[in-house]
Amino acid sequence: MAKRLKKIQRFLTEQKLDALLIKSKTMKKYMDTLTGGGCQLLIMEDHGYLIVDGRYLTEAHEREHDLEIILHSPHESGRNYLGTVEELLKKHHCSSLGVENEEMRIKEYRQIEAFGMEIRLLDEEISMLRIQKDEEEIAIMRKAVALTDEIYARVLKELHVGMSEYEISALLQYFAIKAGAQQMSFDTIVGTGERSALPHGRPTARTIKAHEPILMDFGIQYQNYQSDMTRVAFIGKPQPKIAEIYHIVLEAQLAGIAAIRTGALASDVDKAARDIITKAGYDNYFQHGLGHGLGIGDGSEYPILNQKGNVILQEHMMMSCEPGIYLPDIGGIRIEDDVVIMDGIGVPMNTTTKELTILKEE
Repeated sequence: MAKRLKKIQRFLTEQKLDALLIKSKTMKKYMDTLTGGGCQLLIMEDHGYLIVDGRYLTEAHEREHDLEIILHSPHESGRNYLGTVEELLKKHHCSSLGVENEEMRIKEYRQIEAFGMEIRLLDEEISMLRIQKDEEEIAIMRKAVALTDEIYARVLKELHVGMSEYEISALLQYFAIKAGAQQMSFDTIVGTGERSALPHGRPTARTIKAHEPILMDFGIQYQNYQSDMTRVAFIGKPQPKIAEIYHIVLEAQLAGIAAIRTGALASDVDKAARDIITKAGYDNYFQHGLGHGLGIGDGSEYPILNQKGNVILQEHMMMSCEPGIYLPDIGGIRIEDDVVIMDGIGVPMNTTTKELTILKEE
């Protein structure tokens, strides 16, 4: 069933386009239709097509009732799916076509050029189309975040000195799937001790020692929507330097959330958090943006909260807030929540505590 078809068609009107070719899995998920590589969408202001090859035909008829299903048979026609696209564009007298920039191969682009119509490469425009979430999306994300909180709580109960980063990562994934996740949102980040200073450090065989940071950054995909949370825990009291930067990062994170509101400029939100870290003298140890958009896209959601972020925040936008301080050879702290703008202000969806968490030593 193709959701948000009317929204896509309004987008065409706004962009002054006759048709839009959709290839990305992200946009197929957004419309809740088939996502396979042999499925392409062609949307017009008064019509929508799902073009499939024979592998997807039965599933298409079972699931899709809002788009007209067109079977493309490359072995019979000797042409790729763009031959079918061309026929449909001519049938509807289209003179302009939008395509997703990151999905279009050069060979395909050259073939479309031969159609003899205006071609517009769309990039940011597509991301902006998804930037404000509807009530259904917000409800799904709230559930995804609630499950993420639950998964983290379960893993905390399993942590012990001598456990490897690999084991922590495996537990996060196990409890995620057990809780109903489709998969993880991204490759889970686990860093212990000095490895917590690697912002995107992947798990290794390194084992937990007492009094050191245990950083976990993970998310789940639930009904196609992706959560993202980071917390740092300790087994036994942390070293003074790590405890110091923990409290600085927490202050910065709270300042960032407070700055998330309708009408705020994305770069100003980044600045609100970054200024706290800079004032404390750790500006050289926070080298990434404050946050990114959340939703259905795999790293392609807006708004982007960084020093160049130019999006004006609006109601129902959804984003992470994740400042960090990373001290080489010592350790790092990052604290991340998923935030949605409701009634004009940023509301964290996570309920997991952000206070310094110290687990008992065995």
